[in-house]
Amino acid sequence: MIGRARFGVLIERFAWIVGVALVAIWIFAVLFRAVDSRQQIDRFIAVRAASLSEPDLSLWSPERIRAWRDTFSLQAPQPLAVLRISRIGLEVPVLEGTDDWTLNRAVGHIADTVAPGADGNSGIAGHRDGFFRGLKDVQTGDEISLETLRGRETYGIERTWIVDPTDVSVLDPTSSRAITLVTCYPFYFIGSAPQRFIVRAVVKGTSTIQ
Repeated sequence: MIGRARFGVLIERFAWIVGVALVAIWIFAVLFRAVDSRQQIDRFIAVRAASLSEPDLSLWSPERIRAWRDTFSLQAPQPLAVLRISRIGLEVPVLEGTDDWTLNRAVGHIADTVAPGADGNSGIAGHRDGFFRGLKDVQTGDEISLETLRGRETYGIERTWIVDPTDVSVLDPTSSRAITLVTCYPFYFIGSAPQRFIVRAVVKGTSTIQ
């Protein structure tokens, strides 16, 4: 009888320990979800705020400034990301697509390339007389920051080069995470520019990615 009673006490204690552990795990999971949700909300606010702030228009053509202001008659969709190149003072939302309205309002994710922040080569296009005019001053080694709702990544510019408009090989998949910026060239050409200016950057590090 004593042995059975002692065994019963041990079982009861074990059950209490398991119960307390399960409650602790549940509390941790609830707190983790709450913190993660707060972080996602904060990132959403940061990305959305960047999409509404006025860019530096000092290098823009008058026609592009008017076109950008005209886009505010429509509400912009939620950005996929915010692209920043601090050395040239660029901060611009990345929207989906490359139609006229999108490229007047922001820069656009090129179809059939991976989403910004995903593994592979993400293509992003912009106007040479608007958001991407400052690319004329970028240099190898400059840092590019890409912020999505998942977190922030840092890329380093690996190279720049000039191609014909028909050369779409610049958007081919890459083995490492990369972004390829595409704009027309020459930057101050009058009329339809005959070439494309390409900036390739590869990922250097990530932060706050969940």
